[in-house]
Amino acid sequence: MMLNNKHALVTGGGTGIGLAIAQTLAANGAEVTITGRRTEVLEAAASDVIHPLVMDVCDEASVSKGIAFAVAARGPIQICVPNAGIAEGKSILKTDLEFWRNMMATNLDGAFLTIRESLKSMTQTDWGRVIAVSSIAGVRGLKGAPCYSATKHGLLGLIRSLSADYATKPYTFNALCPAYVETEIITRNVTSIMERTGLPEDKARALMTDMNPHGRLITVQEVADAALWLCGDNSGSVNGQDIRIAGGEI
Repeated sequence: MMLNNKHALVTGGGTGIGLAIAQTLAANGAEVTITGRRTEVLEAAASDVIHPLVMDVCDEASVSKGIAFAVAARGPIQICVPNAGIAEGKSILKTDLEFWRNMMATNLDGAFLTIRESLKSMTQTDWGRVIAVSSIAGVRGLKGAPCYSATKHGLLGLIRSLSADYATKPYTFNALCPAYVETEIITRNVTSIMERTGLPEDKARALMTDMNPHGRLITVQEVADAALWLCGDNSGSVNGQDIRIAGGEI
């Protein structure tokens, strides 16, 4: 149980990638605080070692108070996983400022606030990991989703700068960059494609599956295991990296 006595914080931890990471860290000994806006979703994911916390990453006061509460309850945040985000495509000519600002507030401001508040306690300890969940869209840009891609590129810039700032300290900062992952987002996207195009479900799904070079969707456990490795022994020299879990996508 290599993470005994470690406190992890996972935003958007009630479903999908966030939940898989939370469960994997907990299975390896961590006490995990999961956050989100939906009480019922968080409570359904909770266990003896996974603790729900209602928190809105877009709200500075909510993040500050929420993380302070988690630290008081379970000790310093030593594993910070800013995962909460919105994944939605829209062409730039159909993107109004409200859509742009909402996605920036969730995907980028939310990660910034989560990391900043977590570092306040992490930097009082002798070990720490920040593992942001970005996307392959943060590395190459995603056709039809310039706003989403911009947020994920911004997240990589934040992670790389922090890795430079703390390079001589016992904390690392990395980003996971998965391609299309089997989550409820895929289900929603399949429905949207079917409604827009009239395609049957299998062909709508194939439009996303075929974007991954190995011809299948990434599993949430593949992403979670990458996060776990970044918390393991001999991972301390991996810092400031975009780790692509993408079936060969570059």
